[in-house]
Amino acid sequence: MTADAMTTGTTPDAATPFRVVDGRLSWTGGGETVAIEPWGPDSVRVRCSMGRIEDTDWALLPATSDPDALRIAVDGDVATLRNGRLTVVARASSDRDWQAGGLRHDCRLAFYDADGRLLLQEVPDDGATKPRPRRYRALPGGTYRTTLSLAAADEHLAGLGVYQQRTPDLKGSTFELAQRNCQASVPFVSSTAGYGFLWHDPSVGRATFGANRTEWESNGSRQIDYWVTAGGTPADVARHYADATGHVPMMPELGLGYWQCKMRYSSQEELLEVAREHRRRGLPLDVVVADFFHWPHMGDYRFEDEFWPDPQAMVDELREMGVELMVSVWPQVALDSENFAEMDRRNLLVATNRGIDVQMWFGGPSRFVDATNPEARAFLWDRCRENYARYGIRLFWLDEAEPEFGKQEWDAWRFHAGQGDEVANLYPQHLSRTFFEGLQADGVQDVVNLVRCAWAGSQRYGALVWSGDIPSTFESLRRQLTAGVHLGVAGIPWFTTDIGGFWGGRADDPAFHELVVRWFQAGTFMPVMRMHGTRLPEVPVVAADGTPRQSTGAPNEVWSFGEATYRILSRYLHLREALRDYTRELMRQAHTDGQPVMRGLFHEFPGDDRCWGDLDEYLYGPDLLVAPVVVAGATSRSVYLPAGARWTELHSGAVHDGGQDVTVDAPLDVIPVFARDGHLAHLVGRL
Repeated sequence: MTADAMTTGTTPDAATPFRVVDGRLSWTGGGETVAIEPWGPDSVRVRCSMGRIEDTDWALLPATSDPDALRIAVDGDVATLRNGRLTVVARASSDRDWQAGGLRHDCRLAFYDADGRLLLQEVPDDGATKPRPRRYRALPGGTYRTTLSLAAADEHLAGLGVYQQRTPDLKGSTFELAQRNCQASVPFVSSTAGYGFLWHDPSVGRATFGANRTEWESNGSRQIDYWVTAGGTPADVARHYADATGHVPMMPELGLGYWQCKMRYSSQEELLEVAREHRRRGLPLDVVVADFFHWPHMGDYRFEDEFWPDPQAMVDELREMGVELMVSVWPQVALDSENFAEMDRRNLLVATNRGIDVQMWFGGPSRFVDATNPEARAFLWDRCRENYARYGIRLFWLDEAEPEFGKQEWDAWRFHAGQGDEVANLYPQHLSRTFFEGLQADGVQDVVNLVRCAWAGSQRYGALVWSGDIPSTFESLRRQLTAGVHLGVAGIPWFTTDIGGFWGGRADDPAFHELVVRWFQAGTFMPVMRMHGTRLPEVPVVAADGTPRQSTGAPNEVWSFGEATYRILSRYLHLREALRDYTRELMRQAHTDGQPVMRGLFHEFPGDDRCWGDLDEYLYGPDLLVAPVVVAGATSRSVYLPAGARWTELHSGAVHDGGQDVTVDAPLDVIPVFARDGHLAHLVGRL
């Protein structure tokens, strides 16, 4: 059979276990079907099933491929599919299994770049041990516990989303594929071997990147489903992945400056006074946030009249000051909410497979909106349109987006899209989708929503991910640098943290003042700069009738930590404004080309092995190297400057050759930042 004929379709041939239909290469044997097809430039999608191949669209957009770049050839037990710069070789075999009896049918895949260099491969058959590259264990209900085993490569890996760890190289580690507070599992990795890999499966599972094997495991799936792309650089891989799963929107101007928040502004007047004080002091402010429990009951999705008497006047006054209001929306619906009975009757809530039908207890017993249900998404947006958007509010803070079940036993919960073990990781993507599609339908095009979790494809729904309720410690600050880099590699370029951390900071503690300064400095060079946290001591809030409300924290504004701290923080607020044009360009690169805003050094310098070390520094776009101080009391630090560039220290103006470590001064008011090859010269002396 000729290659051209094989790309358009063939009838079964007894001489080969392969078939080609409409550009899809398939193999069958032993009850299993393997399907390989082009899926974007230099990319393929692989699906393997013990039943039929399912056309799920969890994250991947419909395939767009150049038919001229596709070539398929079959020669007996070997088939080759080439799509641009990626080639897949499938090798089939049928051997007598003397232990089990009968024939053992097998098909193993290997992936090569345009130069014939091996990128990755399923575990090879080593003879007697007969390792299976794909394993299926049948479960009730038609799903399988699946494992894909890949041969280990000499590589560095990055991506996978937000995990609270500090190594820039995922190789040698194992990770739970599940959503939790402070953990956003996005199953995409980029390799120095020259490929990107998406585990296209929203089930709970595990990824292990061992020295001897890489394994992707699912607790419950109907098929093994993954996507591979070839890229000569990390930027190429990022570009292909954005094309396959969706590009982030263009960040609106309000995302380029400063966002102010705390746990929590308890009234309309308290929030407005914060914005007014910013203006009185001449301080930049783009967004101010009304956090949780501004509502009467969880799931009411409206302001409580006593504390927020005139939302329209509040929005109007803020807008006159050039400030936008963001409101917090939780996906929990309390049993005493005015919306609970209807949502329960219409099956718009996540269902419980066992035990009492309560899924969360914070703020009273509640259940979660089932964001995987289109009707539930429509209902939720309808309530938010009626009670928020009609006032002109177009920014939403989607907290608890994992969702954070009281007990995270995913097989206990059932979604519209499937059982918890099978689809739970999809939830945050669909929660972001709810507000993205609702806002766009109402005419808002530049959508950005703050969300505590994400999955593959969340970026196309305007997801700005923050790293959750992290502690107020220097170690936590260090971990957020790693989290932001890995999230960007995983295809989600919008990232932020709670400046100062969420838990444990005392507004009157000098040690916390130091931490706030160092975190604020790092936040100046993050995709979105946002102050938030629970500051101690907390202050009780009581309604007019004497009933308690959720407490508020101590002050958390830039002027709340003493005059010396204020002088430093206000300077960095103005520095963020000076970065606005540069930040806008980074957001454009993210939108059009899929590039991360916060980048590991390896993104720009993939040939420099030092850039994969345990470095507490990163790149803000291509031209600024940021080295935050992450040790309490430190007034200097060592910085590695990648080879292949010259670096100008913004504080002193000193110029250094790359490929070396330098020790620089870092008094409390200075964060070491270096500009690449003479770029951004106007910032020299601003730190």
